[in-house]
Amino acid sequence: MEPITASLVTALVMLLVAVPLGYVLARVQDRSRQSSARARAGELTDQARKEAENIIRDSELKVKDELFKKREEFNREIDKARQEVREQERRLEKREDVLDQKHQAQLKKERVLEHNQRKLSERRDQVEKRAKELETLVEQETAKLHEISTLNREQAEKMLLARLEVELSAEVATRIQKYEDKLRATSEDKAREILIAAVQRYAAAHTADTTVSTVDIPSDDMKGRIIGREGRNIRTFEKCTGVDVIVDDTPGVVIVSAFDNVRREVARLALTKLIQDGRIHPSRIEEVVKETQEEMEKHILELGRAAVTDANINPVHEKLMQLLGRLRFRTSYSQNVLQHSLEVAHLCGMMAEELGLNGQLARRCGLLHDVGKAADHEMEGGHPKVGAELARRYGETSKEVLHAILGHHDDVTIGHVYTVLVAAADAISASRPGARRETLEKYVKRLEELEALASGFPGIEQAYAIQAGREVRVIANSSHTSDNDATRLCRDIAKAIEEQLNYPGEIKVTVVRETRAVEYAR
Repeated sequence: MEPITASLVTALVMLLVAVPLGYVLARVQDRSRQSSARARAGELTDQARKEAENIIRDSELKVKDELFKKREEFNREIDKARQEVREQERRLEKREDVLDQKHQAQLKKERVLEHNQRKLSERRDQVEKRAKELETLVEQETAKLHEISTLNREQAEKMLLARLEVELSAEVATRIQKYEDKLRATSEDKAREILIAAVQRYAAAHTADTTVSTVDIPSDDMKGRIIGREGRNIRTFEKCTGVDVIVDDTPGVVIVSAFDNVRREVARLALTKLIQDGRIHPSRIEEVVKETQEEMEKHILELGRAAVTDANINPVHEKLMQLLGRLRFRTSYSQNVLQHSLEVAHLCGMMAEELGLNGQLARRCGLLHDVGKAADHEMEGGHPKVGAELARRYGETSKEVLHAILGHHDDVTIGHVYTVLVAAADAISASRPGARRETLEKYVKRLEELEALASGFPGIEQAYAIQAGREVRVIANSSHTSDNDATRLCRDIAKAIEEQLNYPGEIKVTVVRETRAVEYAR
């Protein structure tokens, strides 16, 4: 029994020990599982949080993309609406121009009608005056005949000699007129020889300036960089330079457009520098444009100094040289004003030397005659008045030069021979073939106005503008117009053209009057 009892005790002891130990082991395992579960739960929570953040980030990106697309569509719609508005504005401007042209044509027709009415009134007054004079003469002759019947020999001889003296005075006047005409023809031939010699000695090439410049680009990808994100680069460039930059489908070039040639040249040079540099952004654009503008001011001064050296008229004030340099970027009827001024200077010098005058003074007058065009948009008055004022302000003391600048367009009474030389050289330079050009519409309009003005005079059958509008041939009705009337009519037409029309150079008026006798032999 004792062994059995010992075994039982041992079993009981072991059971008592095993139960708490199992409980402890179960609690340890349970805690381990809980720790693992917590760790797993933390990992799942972190993973869920990361996935939620990724989903939120993707959603934000999608929303931003949608907003960007919507914004681009909205910008495209706004641009389209703006283009439609601009197109409507252009159509309205064209209609306004057409209405203005019709209004101007109506005003000119009214002026021609008033002029014709005034001429008719004057003609009627002249006819009435002549009729009264004829009546007076008839009465006088009748009275003289009554007196002759009672005159003696000496009184009759005295009266005959007086009448003979009157007739001879008319013949003397005719001879004087003949010699004056001959002298005038000789003078015109001499003047023509001098002009021809000067023109032949100085033959300059002529080119027409335009309002656009092209800038070469290495590849079409550069166009996108020039435009920039949402167009910020091109907007900054246009704002800094004051020009329009045209980026179209033309391969390899970008177009810079502006009516101010100085701004266009600054923009062209600045854009070339930016393309070569490769760094194109708003701050760099502003820096390059400012640097180019400073370089352009120096370049303009060098151009003026080179023109003064070419004309050999030193010394000249630096401000006047700068104004002359600005003329390099100014055109008149597409003719470069600085090249025109240099040509006028050389022509004046050659003609002055042919006439025995001071060639250097003549060149100085010719070079500075259009200097007012460099600042006529900044000061009140025409370019002759502005140029004379600027020349006087910057130390030009020569009366001949100041008078030539002020009077080369006959704005004042010509009192110096150098003014005549400048006016002649100015007309030569402007009227050379290829020197100037105008649009076809303006050209046709000018010819029509010239023909309409000439046709509006009484007794005119037809009028033709020839020589590109530099001459008008007028055919007068021979049955209503005498030779004396033709001379007066020619002078009246020329005066009306000077008062009512704008034209470069001069216009020759030729009145043709002839009587034709036609008979048929049958």
